[in-house]
Amino acid sequence: MASALPSIDLEPFIAGSGQGRQAVPRAIAQACEEVGFFKIRGHGLPQTLIDTAFATASDFFGQPQAIKDLSRPPKSASARGYHALLTKNLAKTLGYDNPPDLREQFYIGPLVSRAAEFADIPGASELYAENIWPQAPAAYRQVFSTYYTALEKLGGTLMRTFALALGVDERFFDDKIDRHFSTLPANHYPEPTGDPLPNQVRAGEHTDFGSLTILAVSERSGGLQVKLKDGSWLDVKSEPDEFIVNIGDMMQRWTNDRWMSNLHRVVNPPAGQRKGSRRMSIGYFLHPNYDAEIACLPTCAGPDQLPRHAPVRAGDMMRQKLEARAA
Repeated sequence: MASALPSIDLEPFIAGSGQGRQAVPRAIAQACEEVGFFKIRGHGLPQTLIDTAFATASDFFGQPQAIKDLSRPPKSASARGYHALLTKNLAKTLGYDNPPDLREQFYIGPLVSRAAEFADIPGASELYAENIWPQAPAAYRQVFSTYYTALEKLGGTLMRTFALALGVDERFFDDKIDRHFSTLPANHYPEPTGDPLPNQVRAGEHTDFGSLTILAVSERSGGLQVKLKDGSWLDVKSEPDEFIVNIGDMMQRWTNDRWMSNLHRVVNPPAGQRKGSRRMSIGYFLHPNYDAEIACLPTCAGPDQLPRHAPVRAGDMMRQKLEARAA
């Protein structure tokens, strides 16, 4: 049984060539087959940028509720703007009837408007909606635009490692993510003020929906857990210079279930450790182009391994998931 997620150094892939560069996709392939999660270091993002993003998000969530509510989107399923406590329910995507999640969020999406490019597809405009920016902190838009751009680039790098790990051309995914609808939510898990309801946690058991997730966390009691093959839950810890990466449902489908889009959750702090347990995370969810076809890769099928899933458009698959998790 695994005791920790593997930590993979991306620097040889980003800057190098030869055996060091080739070893990175191999390590990623092994992690994605065994648990669907791994950590990365040597990713090239300055620690100051990550720290500034956390500080700016913390300032937003520390404001009065009435101020935060000014940034709510028109529809609760929209992945833009502010979403208050108890307005999301990730366990519902698995069909569970659990109480809503104990977290609040602020979402942004692509910085380039693409709604007009997908105007002919009913419902696509919701995934390419314009961003909602808070009036305060004043620096929120600049900080998170810079952070989004950096993670957008890192996500593209990881997709190239995925392509090599799966035996296709390194640039195979480029034209499937060049008009993506990726989101960047800042997640805030406040210090509990009372006992949770039965089966109520900070973020319910779920799998991620897209191709991959890049997550930075602030470590506090009551954190991320990943489900292992034996049914046990692994507490996920990371160093300040590490991101946690996992694949989502679309990547599992691309790989014909060779790679695992694994179950995970964010649990409550124990009753005796609630004081000082306020927690935050910021995740980049790389979602492909709305019209990208999610179909079994040619290297993941054969005479004895037929495709297990019918092809589907990325956007259609995503909209179904988003509607299911609304509390």
